[in-house]
Parts: sequence; C-alpha cells; structure tokens
Amino acid sequence: MRLFAAVLPPDDVVDALAAEVEVLRGLPGAERLRWTGRPGWHLTLAFYGEVGEETVPELEARLGKTARRTEPFALALRGGGQFGRGQALWTGAEGDLRTLGQLAGRAEAAGRKAGLETGEHRRYRAHLTVARGRQPVDVRPHLDALRAFGSRTWTVDAIVLVRSFLPASGVPGEQPRYEPVGRWPLGSAGQASGAAG
Repeated sequence: MRLFAAVLPPDDVVDALAAEVEVLRGLPGAERLRWTGRPGWHLTLAFYGEVGEETVPELEARLGKTARRTEPFALALRGGGQFGRGQALWTGAEGDLRTLGQLAGRAEAAGRKAGLETGEHRRYRAHLTVARGRQPVDVRPHLDALRAFGSRTWTVDAIVLVRSFLPASGVPGEQPRYEPVGRWPLGSAGQASGAAG
C-alpha cells in the first residue's frame, strides 16, 4: 500500500483554505492548473511509497514512538509559493516550524528504522499543495493573492498515517483518494493510546 505520514488541518482551517482556493480558481491561468480537493489537503511529514503489509505493524509502532516524543505545537496555514514554474502551487505554514521540522525528521527516521527506503534526505519545507500544472504556468496572480492568506492558529495534536490510491480510471482530472489508516496523539496524551484506523 502507498503510505505517508501527515499533519491534517482541522475542518475550520480547511474551510478557510477552501474559500481562498475559490478566489484563486477565478484568476487568469487557473484553467491550466489541476486543483487539488479538500480530501487531499495535508502537510506531508514523510512519504514512504509502496509499503508491504508485513512492514506496516513495525512502521505503526515506530510512528507511535515518534508521536510520544513530540509535544503538541501551534501551527497556521500562511502565505504561499510555487515549485518549478507553476508546477505546484502551495500554501505554507507559520508557527512552531522547528517542532514541525523535528516531527518530519522523526517520521522519516521511523520509516527508515522500519526498513523502508525513504530516498535522499532533503531539508523539510512545510507546504500544502493546492494546484499542479503539467506545463509551466504563470502563477504570479495566484502568489499575490496567497501572500495575504492566513488561517487561524491551531494545535497540532496528532500524527496520521495515510494511504493514497492513485487515479486508475483514466478520467482527466481524477484526484487521488486518501484514507487515514492510523492516528497517534502527540506527547504524553499518546502514552495510553495507539493506532486508530
């Protein structure tokens, strides 16, 4: 199964982002972008790729340890940026980015210790992708609009293991499907609980 660890924003933060994305979709060039949907809005901590069924329990145990070692922390969605020339448009994060970066490093290490090939280590950059382009797109109007965007601050209190299902129908614009398969509370709140799927 194709898995990654993530932070999921609460519903009201997702609502605020949805309102912003509606504005972005009305800007010039928006029709050349593939817009991600609410179910796919998350801050990826570590991407594990295809994980065999036999490895999942070890990964879950290690993610549980990772969660217990990290205290809850404050975060908000803020601003935006792009990767490539409009090939990924995203909103960023603001708040305790140091702890978020540590959590991402620990989630990546959990995968390695469980025997997964996590690829080349890159410096973590918190982002939530809102659109992708197959070809370079001038997203300057979108970046200008995103610059003023900000959600309320919330407390990140859990790490979530998510399974993704890539589009298989061949229908243009079909989105991947995401399914949480495990959740671990951060810090001491996670001492007595484990995976819940």
